[in-house]
Amino acid sequence: MYQQVIDPVGSSLGWSALVAAIPLLALFTLLGVVRMRAWLAALFGLSLTLLVAVVMYGMPAGQAFNSALEGAAFGLFPAMWIVVNAIWIYRMTVASGHFDVARRAFARVSDDQRVQGIIIAFSFGALLEALAGFGTPVAICSVMLIAVGLPPLKAATVALIANTAPVAYGAVGLPVITLARVTGLPLGDLSAMTGRQVPVLALFVPLALLVVLDGRRGVREAWPAALTCGVSFAAVQYLMANHGPMELTDVAAALVSAGAVLLLLRVWRPREGMSQEATPHPADDSAGTGTGAGGDGGGESAGLGTAVRTEAPPRRPDTRIEVVRAFAPYAVIIALFSVVSVSAVRDALARTTAFFAWPGLHIASPDGKPLALVQFKFDWLAGGGTVLLVAGLVTAVVLRVPMRQAATAYGHTLHQLRTAAVTVTAVLALAYVMNASGQTATMGALLARAGSLFPLLSPVLGWFGTAVTGSDTSSNSLFGALQVSAAEGSGHAPVLTAAANTSGGVLGKMISPQNLAIGAAAVGLAGREGELFRRVLAATAVFVPCLCVLVYLQSTPLLSWMVP
Repeated sequence: MYQQVIDPVGSSLGWSALVAAIPLLALFTLLGVVRMRAWLAALFGLSLTLLVAVVMYGMPAGQAFNSALEGAAFGLFPAMWIVVNAIWIYRMTVASGHFDVARRAFARVSDDQRVQGIIIAFSFGALLEALAGFGTPVAICSVMLIAVGLPPLKAATVALIANTAPVAYGAVGLPVITLARVTGLPLGDLSAMTGRQVPVLALFVPLALLVVLDGRRGVREAWPAALTCGVSFAAVQYLMANHGPMELTDVAAALVSAGAVLLLLRVWRPREGMSQEATPHPADDSAGTGTGAGGDGGGESAGLGTAVRTEAPPRRPDTRIEVVRAFAPYAVIIALFSVVSVSAVRDALARTTAFFAWPGLHIASPDGKPLALVQFKFDWLAGGGTVLLVAGLVTAVVLRVPMRQAATAYGHTLHQLRTAAVTVTAVLALAYVMNASGQTATMGALLARAGSLFPLLSPVLGWFGTAVTGSDTSSNSLFGALQVSAAEGSGHAPVLTAAANTSGGVLGKMISPQNLAIGAAAVGLAGREGELFRRVLAATAVFVPCLCVLVYLQSTPLLSWMVP
């Protein structure tokens, strides 16, 4: 039995935290400064983490390697299982020619790519996050943004930044539900408090997307669309989190925000539309050229990550049935996830979920309690990846893609994501070793000693946890209880700092190496994760301090009325 120690370096929490942070500092330096390929940087970071765990924390080598194996297994399932099936669906829409049809349909809603970007990345992405999570919105929205003509790198950047505000209530409210379980605080209070922090971010995220899409000109010319989307989303998110079924918070907010923008477009259009021709990216063109319904074969290179070229005008207008088929895959995804989220169905599928102790792991926390980390969850039928696999099979039928062609597309998808799989598994292996050895707890305990200033730093804990694991749910599992104990020790409201863990976590998602790998792979830019990291770093650097100030003010008489 290995029992964690949070101050192994000279019995000093500060020095121990510095040593524990070395693997993460090395990882982000290699990505952002050295510009090393992500899978190599992740493997190097994993090696450093194992070294720190064994040499500095005294963790038995066998248990350290077993914890890495458990993290790698989680990286393959459910993380990569979700991404593979999501990208497979995209490939079939390309092969059938309906990718072009969807692009033309979005152009008819608005020919301005800034407006299209807000609707796709923010509203539709929020809907996917609400139902699936685990990288699905980044994977699907990135390729949809390429469909409307955005260059691959910009498409991935927009999708990552947009995947923030909805995360707190993603996967049918799983992060907040998990937080309630690990802290023992009432679910209603946690949902309400989170709903008084995250909607503030939602107000400004669409404006940030305009900056990425078109700089100052984008804000100047398209701000009504961003403001309408942000305000409507934030208002509904607040109302649902505080007064409605918490599980449907993001579903309602996503649908209302998209509807609000569509209504706005009936009376307003940007003065000068933004529409650019994306240059082809030579990442992969093995999926074939779309020549199916609605396509004329001359419009786009069909490979994953290949930017869409402006095509010649279609020989005939797209029929209504062709447009319906083009969006059918996404409707199928939403429908299936909605069915799975129904309590009766979820309970039935839960019977197929297997829980087992990971072999060779016997770990106790510093206070002697067994760690839940050693329990592995294998939800082979209820998992998001399996739902997407079923959605893909339905998509093949709806789009009339022959089974042989669908199987070929699946093979190409596996080939395209091979380096992303290495990155994701290595990063999650790193996270599991840090969690199991006590490195994560050391850094969290150091922040918890901030005393009266703890609410100011509280969101940083959540941000850090999500940045490492790629999951707000995992971040809440790591630091939820720590947030409560630190708040009680410093005289602050536990519900405030616990909710801040979730709210801060949503901002760590965009810089998580796991999600960077997913975003880069989705648009065919595997190996350029460092460049993507630098693009999203500015957004998280702006939003995190603002959230920290908000949470701090909520701990003072100035905004304490916002705390339930």
